[in-house]
Amino acid sequence: MSKLMGRFWPLLVLVGLAALVVAMTGCPKAEEPVEIAIPPEDLDVPPVEPTGEPLKIGAIFALTGAGSSLGEPERDTAKMLEERINAEGGIDGRPVRIIVRDTKSDETETLTAVKELIEKENVLAIIGPSRSGSTMAIIETVEAAEVPLISCAAARAITDPVKKWVFNTPQSDQDAVSRIYEHLKAQGITRVAALTASGGFGDEGLKQLEALAPDAGMQIVAREQFADDDTDMTAQLTKIKGTDAQAIICWGIGPVMSQIAKNARQVQVEVPVVMSHGVANRRFIEGAGDAADGIILPAGKLLVAAQLPDDDPHKGLLMEYAQQFQDKYGRSADTFGGHAWDAVMLVVNAMRGGALERAAIRDHVEATDGFMGIGGTFNFSADSHYGLSPDAFVMVEIVDGDWQLIAEE
Repeated sequence: MSKLMGRFWPLLVLVGLAALVVAMTGCPKAEEPVEIAIPPEDLDVPPVEPTGEPLKIGAIFALTGAGSSLGEPERDTAKMLEERINAEGGIDGRPVRIIVRDTKSDETETLTAVKELIEKENVLAIIGPSRSGSTMAIIETVEAAEVPLISCAAARAITDPVKKWVFNTPQSDQDAVSRIYEHLKAQGITRVAALTASGGFGDEGLKQLEALAPDAGMQIVAREQFADDDTDMTAQLTKIKGTDAQAIICWGIGPVMSQIAKNARQVQVEVPVVMSHGVANRRFIEGAGDAADGIILPAGKLLVAAQLPDDDPHKGLLMEYAQQFQDKYGRSADTFGGHAWDAVMLVVNAMRGGALERAAIRDHVEATDGFMGIGGTFNFSADSHYGLSPDAFVMVEIVDGDWQLIAEE
């Protein structure tokens, strides 16, 4: 063996051994890609369309007559929610069906509609009516039938004293009067005139104006009334002008309120004109025209949602609802649609919590605590079926045909 071969002999042995190992085991295989299974819940899977027996909710709104400015946005909001809930899969896979009936702004028609919804449709709960008088007219019926009623009307008498099966969502007339008196007192005003609708909402408003006046340091120096279908209130306003009233508080709903604003301008009323929360929608402004400017009223925060500070806990929900309503119907949301939103969601939340019978729904609503709705934060109990407080109101002035938040002093 040559010296060169002797030098590389150990290396050749190692190479040979390596070749033998490769021949025996084969070349290593390329690593295969690993597939990662994606859990079904992480996929963007559309909800299953609800099927089966629908969960029926009755809805009684004033779609025609003097209260139609309240009832129409209430109906539209309820149907918008029905569509959204069912698009999300319903409740436990069952569709929600909201059965709407027109009360025609009439107490007898309201009672007929309620009986039909209870006896024929066998609804699990009823939302509405739009008006206080209509609500008072059916309380005995729903109490006897043991059907939960979530009223969209504001009179304190609806839930005070407590009725077992009756709740309501609007800010109350009592709280509205409290905020009005507080605002006027801050302006140095202590003498007011009351111009109120006869019946229902107007009568209950006058009761609260009279009941709260002494403690608020207010004196009612004149009382005048009008009917829902009156077309000229110049006589009442002229009488009030002859008194020493420092402000006029008007209490009612519907087109007649726009006429009052026009008549006040016509007879040159020079003191502040304050309206109730019953005019908190665009129809009032549209009906009154320029005469609406300067009108002051207590209202839910929805009307001025964009003007609320960003740290207001309700602002996000209010803006979302307002945008959804605008997108669907091409017009602004208002306070009354908000009452229906709250009423529907109180019932739906009960159903989502497993309450699928009338008594269980009632119990769930009564136990509601901290529910953030359009009207405010609701806290019900066995002692109170009115879930809001005066801070659910803000004071608003109509300026250049639009709502303007009055800064707290």
